[in-house]
Amino acid sequence: MLIGMTYDLKDDYLKEGYEPESVAECDSLVTIDAIDAALQKLGHQPVRIGNVKALVARLAEGRRWDLVFNIAEGLFGLLRESQIPALLDAYQIPYVFSEGFVLAICLHKGFTKDVVRKAGVATADFCTLSQAEDYKKVDLPYPLFLKPVAGGTGIGITASSKVTNPGQLKSVSQAMLAAYEQPVLVETYLSGREFTVGITGTGDDAVSTGVMEIIIDHQSDGGIYSYKTKQEYVTTTRYEKPEAAAWKACEAVALAAWQALGCRDGGRVDVKMDEKGVVHFLEVNPLAGLHPIDSDLPILSRMHGLSYDELIARIVHSAQKRLGL
Repeated sequence: MLIGMTYDLKDDYLKEGYEPESVAECDSLVTIDAIDAALQKLGHQPVRIGNVKALVARLAEGRRWDLVFNIAEGLFGLLRESQIPALLDAYQIPYVFSEGFVLAICLHKGFTKDVVRKAGVATADFCTLSQAEDYKKVDLPYPLFLKPVAGGTGIGITASSKVTNPGQLKSVSQAMLAAYEQPVLVETYLSGREFTVGITGTGDDAVSTGVMEIIIDHQSDGGIYSYKTKQEYVTTTRYEKPEAAAWKACEAVALAAWQALGCRDGGRVDVKMDEKGVVHFLEVNPLAGLHPIDSDLPILSRMHGLSYDELIARIVHSAQKRLGL
């Protein structure tokens, strides 16, 4: 198949003067090269397109593809991840990963938690703040945890994200609202172990590629899986396989959330235990990072015996099956 590749290349934006944190979710050339090589090994012909503006130009030229492998997350607005899928839908060009509607829901952590909670999946109590004075309406027990509602890669998360009193809630929430110009998610802090679960497939065909426990050095941002901690993961974080009971509990929550949200083909679900060891849904990444060395999905898949090329193959085969290609 002729497979187009859409992505946001980090180096392109850095050359334009963007700050590193603002393009943290964009991809490196290493990732694009790795996906390209994996697609070729599957017998496909990959064509590098680039970001949404490059896609618009190619479509205007009359270019078309049998399938598009889309990992572009965009830069602006709560619909940034949905821009390319919406364009491809308009031109009736099939693509890998979730549709634009699902990506929009999953980008907004509050909407995501609403959906999974209604599906019966455990998730911490929460609310969202949109205005500077909204902190006064919060009626949740301390400690609380705050993060930008549409951030990824730990952006906006620091040691101060965990708050223990109304004064901290006010100062941290107002600082986040000003800095990131988007609502803030406030949720009951879960004090237990943290995990991420890899998933490939769609609907009833979805399966786990493995469960990985995330163990953070408490010297790094107070043991918070923050933007800083993620950037320095080699020295701040250990990844381990959990015991069977934890594995099964994490997998069950992750798959239930994945299916309830309608996610497709491949991605990750983050979960965390409360003080009693009950697993709760944290968030989902339906456009998970695919850097062959540094991204969590390839790391955990490799930990469980699934190579990078096999991971890409599973993702593409899932898209082919649901599309009848």
